[in-house]
Parts: sequence; C-alpha cells; structure tokens
Amino acid sequence: MDKHSHNSYDQTLRQKGYRLTPQRAMVLEAIEHATSHISTEEIYTPIAKKYPNVNISTVYRTLELLTELSLVTATNMGDGTLRYHASGKGRHHHLICNKCGKIIDINEYDLQELKDSLLANYGFAAELKHVAFFGCCPACTDK
Repeated sequence: MDKHSHNSYDQTLRQKGYRLTPQRAMVLEAIEHATSHISTEEIYTPIAKKYPNVNISTVYRTLELLTELSLVTATNMGDGTLRYHASGKGRHHHLICNKCGKIIDINEYDLQELKDSLLANYGFAAELKHVAFFGCCPACTDK
C-alpha cells in the first residue's frame, strides 16, 4: 500500500471513529495489491505467514468493518465465497458464466439505464455498488 493510500484509509477510518490498526492495514494492503477480487483465505494466508499470531477471525472481523465503512466491496461470485475489492479501484460489475465460471467485468455505466428505469417505474433509488449477474457467456452459449 503506497503512502497516499495509507493516509487516505487512515483519514477515512478516523472520520468514522476508528483507527488504522496494524491488522486493518495488513488486510487493506492485501486487497490493494490483489490483481482481482480476493477471498478471505487469500487475504489471510500471506498475513499468517508473516505474522503467525494473527487469527483468521480477526481478518473476518476486519473485512466486515471495512465493508460496512465502504472501504472495500464484497461480492459473491457464485461459488458461495465472498470476494473483496478496494472501493477506490473503481466501480464495476460482473457477468458470471454458470457453465464455465468465466467472469466478465462491465462498467457501472452499463447499468445506468436499469437504475433510471427502477427510479422512473418504481420510485426505487437502487444502489448498484457491486453487482454480479449470472448467465451464460458467449462461448458457452454457442456450444
């Protein structure tokens, strides 16, 4: 985690009445350095190697808090496991193939028409922060 990210997280946590503890910093660093969405176990494993005294329940509690504070987003990618992504890395959504498991990222702007329709037709202001749609990818549809 670079110094800018560290300061940004520290500032956000302090504004909400929390501190950037070493455990929180380690979890945030793991998420920041991930090239894709990362599971709790994928976050915990490298931390445990460096700091064997850190318990996985601490990682679960930390992820719960960071998600509640909107510093990270949690998405179920269809395998029953929540995967995490730093909120600051931009909003995007996912198309997940039920057959092959392929994940296609889509931009949040692709859902603007849906948001507008829900508001116009139902008066419902949807918060589409991180959404996964399940279906069939082009490769599997052609089979």
